[in-house]
Amino acid sequence: MKQKVVIKVRLNGQKSRSKALKIVVGFSGVESAGIGGQDKSQIEVVGDGIDVAKLTILLKKKMGYADIVSVAAVGGEKKEEKKEEPKVQQEIVWPMYGSGTPHTYIHYPSNHYQDPPCSIM
Repeated sequence: MKQKVVIKVRLNGQKSRSKALKIVVGFSGVESAGIGGQDKSQIEVVGDGIDVAKLTILLKKKMGYADIVSVAAVGGEKKEEKKEEPKVQQEIVWPMYGSGTPHTYIHYPSNHYQDPPCSIM
């Protein structure tokens, strides 16, 4: 399940912002991360199967302060699977000439017969 997590972190300058983003992007399950909020002190993380508690603890150890602001499921649109219609196999017709009069031989697909036509095979 995809989720969006917002974590408030103490970001003083560009160096601390890049350090926090490197920590977040290196965490398992994270697909994208960015800085947001009014004062640019929040990290917005989007991913699948993110352990939010472990991520927050890791940020707290490395950055000094981290607090979970919100966790929300991302409402992705469901993709409709297109079902393929079964293909209709057409009969193959070969004209046969031999005795002067044309004969028609019709070949049905192999799954047409339930029992094999020859008992030896």
